[in-house]
Amino acid sequence: MYRFLLSRQWLILTLVALLLIPTMIRLGFWQMDRYYERDARNQLVAKALKAEPVPVQRLTSPGGKITTGLRYRTVTAVGEFDTDRQVVVRRRVNASEEVGFHVLTPLVLTDGKVLLVNRGWIPADGPTQASFPTVPAPPSGRVTVTGRLMPDETTEASGIKNLKGLPDRQIMLIDSKRESRRLGAPVLGGYVAQTAPEPRGDSPQQIGSPGEENAPLNYAYALQWWLLALGVPIGWVVLVRRELRDRAAAAATAAAAEEKAPAEPDPAAV
Repeated sequence: MYRFLLSRQWLILTLVALLLIPTMIRLGFWQMDRYYERDARNQLVAKALKAEPVPVQRLTSPGGKITTGLRYRTVTAVGEFDTDRQVVVRRRVNASEEVGFHVLTPLVLTDGKVLLVNRGWIPADGPTQASFPTVPAPPSGRVTVTGRLMPDETTEASGIKNLKGLPDRQIMLIDSKRESRRLGAPVLGGYVAQTAPEPRGDSPQQIGSPGEENAPLNYAYALQWWLLALGVPIGWVVLVRRELRDRAAAAATAAAAEEKAPAEPDPAAV
């Protein structure tokens, strides 16, 4: 009755089903790992954004590294902007996906150290980004800056290549160690994405708050993979039962046809 399962077609179908089940289960667990990772990052970001502002010197120092737990922490700093030595960061987009620059201005603190402040996005003066753009001036004199603490940028984390031979006062990545060498001054590790004071005339456009990663989507994907894994053996059984019904129906039809066929004459009776 089940000998058809030994046919080449059914052996291949059964083998594929046996391979799909553990593969789909594994993909479900991979999506769950992604869910836990994203959920943990969301919690860290939410905790950092809700934390009370603290002076930046409490969380970083010259040559220091901004850890995952410190990222997005709100910090304050008091000093004066050094616009003569500010640079722009190439190939950055705003909320409308327009390509332009981020303005990186050194803030000379009251103790002589330097904090890199990303004041926000400005458009490029031309399509080639070959010249230094027109940069709106920050407040003059002593100012209190508030912003989100960010780690130094790397090619590995951002996917942005650190190109050489760029136009004057343009950079690809924000790196406090490299900026320390350029400025010849002790620069605090990481940088700050400025949130206050707000720029005059909405320019530069300040960088928006980090969005929440869609962790529940990975959870839903995991359930889908596991339901598909459950559906494979169910589907295999359904196909087997359908094959049995088809074979039984074909056998019944053949038997009925044989009964209705006229009897052949007996040669001995002629």
